Amino acid sequence: MSDALIPVRVWDLPTRLFHWVLAGCVIGSVVTAKIGGNAMVWHMRLGYVVFTLLAFRFLWGLIGGHWSRFRRFIYPPSTVLRYLRGQGRGDEHLDVGHNPLGAFSVFGLLGLLALQVGTGLFADDEIATTGPLNRFVPTSIGLKLTRWHSTYGQWLIITLVALHVAAIVFYLVKKKQNLVRPMIVGDKHLPAGVPAAADHWRVRGVAAALLLACAGGVAWLVSLGS
Repeated sequence: MSDALIPVRVWDLPTRLFHWVLAGCVIGSVVTAKIGGNAMVWHMRLGYVVFTLLAFRFLWGLIGGHWSRFRRFIYPPSTVLRYLRGQGRGDEHLDVGHNPLGAFSVFGLLGLLALQVGTGLFADDEIATTGPLNRFVPTSIGLKLTRWHSTYGQWLIITLVALHVAAIVFYLVKKKQNLVRPMIVGDKHLPAGVPAAADHWRVRGVAAALLLACAGGVAWLVSLGS
């Protein structure tokens, strides 16, 4: 068999756009939260975009490109242990999409961002910014959610993002694997026979329709508080 490597589409365009837009929104959310004042208007808007993106990613994790589907990077403990020991089998393709360690990072960050968005919807800083759904919870609950949102949740997200970046640098320096480039161009150079993600215009059209549906759902939910 030939050992020649060929370009294989791993990350479809919807997944790549999700990744970079989400990264920008998270950075913007942290910055606007630190600035406060009038910047909080943009903090809330960015939060709604993050909410939309997370809803989209959940759906895309069910029907998206081959390597973007959750079932491709939900690993049993035995596989994780073998990976840590360097005993992964070639047919498992553990380093093509999200490897077992990367999967923990992805699920952890998505879960924490979902929690952060959820608490933000009910938050009240008792100054000028109130989440759209705050009126549906008692004041005491709203204040507790606000405390989490503005302290623990924020710092946990910053910590996870920092670890994520550190892991990227580690793979680049120690393992000579550039994890950023495939998330930009979509392809990795891999052996022939590795499954490729579908990334044609029909797939992208479905993704666009899902994103619009998610945006509509978020807008409707937010409107309940008006």
